Formats: sequence, structure tokens, C-alpha cells
Amino acid sequence: MSGIADEKAPPETPSKSPEASETSPAEIDIELCLVVPTYNEAGNVDEVIRRVRQALAGVNWEIIFVDDDSPDGTADRVRMIARQDRRVRCIQRLGRRGLSGACVEGLLATAAPFLAVMDADLQHDETCLPRMLQLLRTGTVDLVVGSRYMTGGGVGEWNATRSSMSRLATTVSRTVNKQDVSDPMSGFFMMRREVLDASARSLSSLGFKILLDLIATSPGRLRIAEVPYTLRLRSVGESKLHAVVVWEFGVLLADKLLGRYLPVRFLLTAVLAGLGVAVHLVTAWILLRLLGATFAVSQAVAAVATLIFAYWVQNLLTYRAPTLPSWRWAGGLAVFILACTPGAIANVALARNLFEHGTRWLPAVLAGVFVGMVWNFAIAHVYTWGRAK
Repeated sequence: MSGIADEKAPPETPSKSPEASETSPAEIDIELCLVVPTYNEAGNVDEVIRRVRQALAGVNWEIIFVDDDSPDGTADRVRMIARQDRRVRCIQRLGRRGLSGACVEGLLATAAPFLAVMDADLQHDETCLPRMLQLLRTGTVDLVVGSRYMTGGGVGEWNATRSSMSRLATTVSRTVNKQDVSDPMSGFFMMRREVLDASARSLSSLGFKILLDLIATSPGRLRIAEVPYTLRLRSVGESKLHAVVVWEFGVLLADKLLGRYLPVRFLLTAVLAGLGVAVHLVTAWILLRLLGATFAVSQAVAAVATLIFAYWVQNLLTYRAPTLPSWRWAGGLAVFILACTPGAIANVALARNLFEHGTRWLPAVLAGVFVGMVWNFAIAHVYTWGRAK
């Protein structure tokens, strides 16, 4: 029997990609982890990994893609590659978005002593990674920043408007930046793990610039080096730069400047509420004073206008994780208005009652707005966007 057993062919092993790692993870002492936040970057994943393999030859590395549930199948593509190369990992986040938050989750998920962040759009120069790692290995540097604004760096073929916006953001960031860095808005950097450990629990994780958050939050002065690079053009996918990014940058600055005194979420809620009151008052005044509508009609129309405004702003900014898909926007608005109808009725009824009993129009309108606003906030927070998740 033993002779028969010895003659059996060994079990087949699954074939591997020529570029896949041949080493068991148990045999690898991972030195560097590269965290890449993604959203709709399926077309770039293969090329990112190919370039990293080439740039980091001879280095024990791993790459973690942190994907915010991309509808284009980015996470599936990463997992497919990970089956053949165990240095490739995927964290798929459900029900939440945000570049900074994604970076923090990825950085905390590795045991590597050196940590790097790079975008998936192929605009960052991966050939800088070995130099950045070497600077950290010396033990004299805590953080290495890939800089577009030092000698030898550049923003590539950005148009004048975008270049000016980036420069302005860099200038404004100095209000919270504790150290002199030429490009604190860079999304391309590498650091020692101790830098993350010292700040992780105090990070805002707001907006899209995790580097600025790290530098501003660090309890001590960091030893920072900068490496120049020129930003490349995006070849696949589309830029994530839009109005919401500007808002998120403002949120991060507000948190770093005022967060120790007032919760930034409270401040943002107050700002949005103030804008909603302004919309209501302007609409009611136009209808009542300029168009001659009755008080009840002007209050009702103003209440609807404010609901539409609140839905649009909250869906776009405050509750954009996840934002309602565009094809559901109109349906979501109908649901939101229907859910807020009790608040709107209370708003109009109270304001009308006060006005008919001698209260001036402005105090009457404000009293109604307050009652409706409390109801609407509860509905927006608990029901409409909760349902979207």
C-alpha cells in the first residue's frame, strides 16, 4: 500500500501570475505599507500595482486599497489580483465615504513600520517611493512629503484656475499648519508608524487632505523632509475635485481652529440652519410684501422652498455618505417633503395664528420656522438618509 501511495502524483497547485509574489506572508517581514484610497478607479488598479511592483523591487511591501463601495467594481478588481499576490489587500467600506477617513482605516490595518499614502489616479510619481523610504530608514526623518511646490516639482498641465485654487488652499492651510511645509495639501507622503500612533485618536478625519490633518494634530514637532515630483495627467476615470471638496476643506480648517471650543458638527448645523432661515425669510418677504400674497400662502410657499433647499444642501454636503444617487434625487425629495409635512403644517399654523393675533410678521415667521426646523432636522437625520443607506 505504501508503494502505491508513493507513486501518486503530487496535488496540483494553482497557477500564479508571473509578477505575483512567490513568498508566503509568514516569511515576509513587511517594511512598507502603501495605502491607496479609491472610488471608481477600477481602470487604474492594475497599472498602479504594476508600477508599485517595479518601483519597490527588493522592498518587502504591501498595498491596501481602501474602496468606498465603488459602483464600477474597483473592490472586485483588487480582490481578483489579491488572489494571486498576497501583498495586495482590499478594505471595502460600506455606508461611508471620504478620503481622509479611508486613509486612516487603511493605515491602521497594517503592521508595517513605514506607511505611505498615494492616490489611485496615477498622478503621483511612484518612482519617488524608494527615495522617500530611504530617508525614513536613516532615522533622522519622521515624515517625507511629495511636494509639487519645491524646486524640481510641478503641477504638470493643470489649468490656471485649478493651479490658483491649489496655491490659495496651500496659503490658507498655514492657519492650522504648525510647520513650514511647501506642500501641506499633498496627497502623496510617507511616514514612520509612530507619527500615526501619536495622532490617530485626535485626527479629524474630515475632508480630503489627511496630510494637513496629521501635521496640524501632531503633539510634537515632526522632522519633515520633502521630495519634489511633478503631477501627472489622469489617464483613466475622472477628477474628484468639485464644490464638495472645497466645503470639506473648510470643515477641516474649522475643526482644527475651533474644534477644541465647539464641536464642528454643531457649527456646521448652525450655519446650514441659518441659511435655511434666510431662504424662508426672503421667500416669505417677496410673496408677502412684493407680490401681495396672503400671510398663510407666503408662509406655506416659503416652507416648501426651504424644504427643497434643505434637502439639496444636506444631501450634497452633510449626508453625502452615501449621497443619494442622481436618479433617485427627485424621488428622495418627494419622500423628504412628505415626511416633513407635519413640521410644515405646524410651521404655517403657528405663524398664522401669531400673525392673526397681532404679532408682527417677522417674529411670527421665525416662530413657525423654529418649530418646523426641529422636526425637519430629525426627519433628515433619522429617516430620509438613513433609508438611503
